[in-house]
Amino acid sequence: MVGIDNLNDYYDTSLKQERLNMLQSYPSFAFRRANVEDQDTISQIFQSYMPSVVIHLAAQAGVRYSLKNPHAYIQSNIVGFLNIMEGCRQVQCEHLIYASSSSVYGANTAMPFSVRDNVDHPVSLYAATKKSNELMAHTYSHLYGLPTTGLRFFTVYGPWGRPDMALLTFTKAIVEGRPIQVYNEGKMKRDFTYIDDIVEAVVRLLPLKPAANPAWRKDRPDPGSSYAPYRVCNIGNNQPVDLLSFISILEEKLNRRAVKEFLPLQAGDVPETYAAVDELTELIHFSPATPIEVGISRFVDWYTEYYGVQYV
Repeated sequence: MVGIDNLNDYYDTSLKQERLNMLQSYPSFAFRRANVEDQDTISQIFQSYMPSVVIHLAAQAGVRYSLKNPHAYIQSNIVGFLNIMEGCRQVQCEHLIYASSSSVYGANTAMPFSVRDNVDHPVSLYAATKKSNELMAHTYSHLYGLPTTGLRFFTVYGPWGRPDMALLTFTKAIVEGRPIQVYNEGKMKRDFTYIDDIVEAVVRLLPLKPAANPAWRKDRPDPGSSYAPYRVCNIGNNQPVDLLSFISILEEKLNRRAVKEFLPLQAGDVPETYAAVDELTELIHFSPATPIEVGISRFVDWYTEYYGVQYV
């Protein structure tokens, strides 16, 4: 097993290094530091390890950061993804699983979001790159028979999560007595999905290579499947949570009140996300269901231990 990461400084590299240290404690795990957009290096890694299954989670993340540094998204999310697919093609990989995003639903407002929905109206460059990944994957599934599964993750949270995500930024600000920024005047809902549920779903999908859908029709194309070995899946909790309720649960766990700075909806954001997971549940006999109270509690326990914070 080999893992690839460039350990860039988009966020705290010490957090990345400690996560890596845990993986390197397993004798079967090898690590290569590399950029996915480095075509020659990625090709060499594929030729050296000849992976039968690839889980591609590397990307330049963050909706708001894409407004400031758009070129990083094209290089990592488009060029990098092409290099991964080319590596899979060269070694005849049996299954490519890759991270898409709930952001592909963009301007859609019909809830819950379904993989059967049209997703042609992204509202951020990040979302556009993830939609592009799905289109690129379908092309390789069609041209080369590469089985691909795209995972539309819905607001992943939990221990060891990214510091730029709301849960960690809110927690840090509340602990330090600083205001938290609450966008769209607090009128937001997110389908928060706990990390353990994400991992369980990905592991169950590993052996389930997508196959051509014999019922797929070119005169009535279904966006969620194909005549090629291609699929996309929503992975979400199927239970959107009001942002102010989310903050209230966090306040209760921290035993501190948040000072809220209410702001308008930020460019690239959407007011609500809500995952339909019927197809996922039928496929893997599992659906994310960790209650938000449980997930936040586990996160705060980790945060206070990791950062040495006293919150009661």
